[in-house]
Amino acid sequence: MQLRFIYTNMPFWRAEVGRITLFIGDVEFEDLRIDREEFLRAKESGKLDDGTVMPFHQMPVLVVDGTSIAQTGGIARFCGKLSGLYPTDDHLKAAQIDQFIDFATDLNTMVSSTNQIQDEDQKLATRLELANGPLKRKLGMLERLIQEGSDWIVPTSISIADIAIWRVLGWFTSGLLDGMPKNLLSDFPKIRHACLAVDKHPKVQEWIGRTYPENYVRGTY
Repeated sequence: MQLRFIYTNMPFWRAEVGRITLFIGDVEFEDLRIDREEFLRAKESGKLDDGTVMPFHQMPVLVVDGTSIAQTGGIARFCGKLSGLYPTDDHLKAAQIDQFIDFATDLNTMVSSTNQIQDEDQKLATRLELANGPLKRKLGMLERLIQEGSDWIVPTSISIADIAIWRVLGWFTSGLLDGMPKNLLSDFPKIRHACLAVDKHPKVQEWIGRTYPENYVRGTY
C-alpha cells in the first residue's frame, strides 16, 4: 500500500494526528508538504499542480494507492487502523475515540471563528471571553471525562484522540494565538497530564526532532 500525506509545512493538529499516528505505527508514507502558493491554487482548482485530487478543495489529504481521502477524522481513523492507534474490533472503544476527534474539531471551530474579526482589539477581547467562558466550560467537560491517573483520554493506550487533543490544545496555549492565555489549562490537571504523556512519548519526540522547527513552542502544559 502506497500512502502519500499532503499538507503544508506546519505542525497543525489536523495534519499531525494522521502523520504522527502513521509514524508511531512505523507505517511508511510520503510526507508531502506543499507551499502556500500551491495550496491556494489547489483550493481553487481542487487539484495539486501534479493533478492529485483534493476532494473538498482543502487539506489534509491522504492518497492511498492513488485514491484521495479528505477530512481530518476520516484520515485519522484510517491511519489509526493501520498503526494500531484505533480499534478495528472494539466498536464501543472506537466510538469513544471518535467523540474526542469531533470534540477537537468543535474546539477548533470555536477558536478559528475569531480569525474573521477584522478589528484587532475586538479579536483579542473575543478570544479572552472564549477562554474564560465557553472554551473553559468545554475543557471542564473534557477534564471530567478523563479517568483519574490515566495517561490516555481513552484508556489504556495512546490513540488518535490523544494526539488530536494534544496538538489542538498545544496550539491554543502556544502563544501563537494573540489574546489566548497560555495558562488556559492551569485548572485542568488531568488534561495537562494527558497532553504531557503524548508530548513525552518516545516516537512523538523522535517525530518532533525530525520535523518541527527548532525551539517550536508546542504548548503550555
